[in-house]
Amino acid sequence: MYRARDQVDNEEWVEAIETIGDRLDLSETARSRATDVFLSNVPEKDRSKRAVLAASVYVGALVAGERHSQSAVAEATDVSRLTIQQRWKTLLEETGFDAPDW
Repeated sequence: MYRARDQVDNEEWVEAIETIGDRLDLSETARSRATDVFLSNVPEKDRSKRAVLAASVYVGALVAGERHSQSAVAEATDVSRLTIQQRWKTLLEETGFDAPDW
């Protein structure tokens, strides 16, 4: 889990999740899960944060039961689909969430 300070230190990234959530029409639950995943896995290097952000949004949507393709999330977050594909399962496992059974 993360500390309240993590949210303050990464305010711009949390705001980015909200913006991306608007683009993808994500529910509040999906946005909240994406924020939890991101803040629990914030990388030290800024250049890695966009990739973790994108994968976190994808995981947040999955956990909330919302179907969004990796391509749609990649486009909304300005990363490649491959970036999400390489990271989402690890983030899902590390945060302890379960993907829905479709």
